[in-house]
Amino acid sequence: MRGFSLAAKHESKARIGIARGPRVRSRQAERTEATRQKLLAAAERIFARDGFEAARLEDIAAGAGYTRGAFYANYGGKEEIFFALLEQWTRQRIDSVTAVLRRQKSPQQKLAALRKHYAEIAKDRRLVLISLEFKLFALRHPEAHARLRDRHRRMRATWGKLFAELLKALGRTLPISNPAASACCLALAQGLLLEQLVDPKTLSEEDVRHMLGVFFDSIFKGNST
Repeated sequence: MRGFSLAAKHESKARIGIARGPRVRSRQAERTEATRQKLLAAAERIFARDGFEAARLEDIAAGAGYTRGAFYANYGGKEEIFFALLEQWTRQRIDSVTAVLRRQKSPQQKLAALRKHYAEIAKDRRLVLISLEFKLFALRHPEAHARLRDRHRRMRATWGKLFAELLKALGRTLPISNPAASACCLALAQGLLLEQLVDPKTLSEEDVRHMLGVFFDSIFKGNST
């Protein structure tokens, strides 16, 4: 009986260990994700404040409440955390637009909602400034350039698919490819916002929103099929 009791006790401990294993891993994953999110938020602030090339890893780590070692435990360097930011921004933007479009009933309502979303994109100044900073950096560094180009192509393909579904419902086609339309929309938004930041007296936020709407209409008027 005593031997049986000991065996049962060991079996019980083993079962508890198996049960605890996933929970322990889950808590560790949650802590890791929380750390990464804090580092991403700090990187966004530091990149916007200092520029990509001038930003220091120590400042990003300190801004998140961690050490340089903690930074490297999660990201390989500034380029890696920038691409993590880009992935997060893209996912959030697409999720936001998709949610807005799902709430609309007709294709015309979906188009109007997409237009409104696009006209408001220029409000996100921090994102635009960081993106422009990194693009200039990437153009001078072939490996970063290739990686950014690949990421942009995948991002534009996703937007292009969204455009294609909406245009099909409207019975229209664009005069250029859907990925090209995505690239043009973003390029104009970034360019106008940059000019508005340089000289807000000449180009107001309302002017920017108006011109983005005009451009959107000219592109998505398309051709009837």
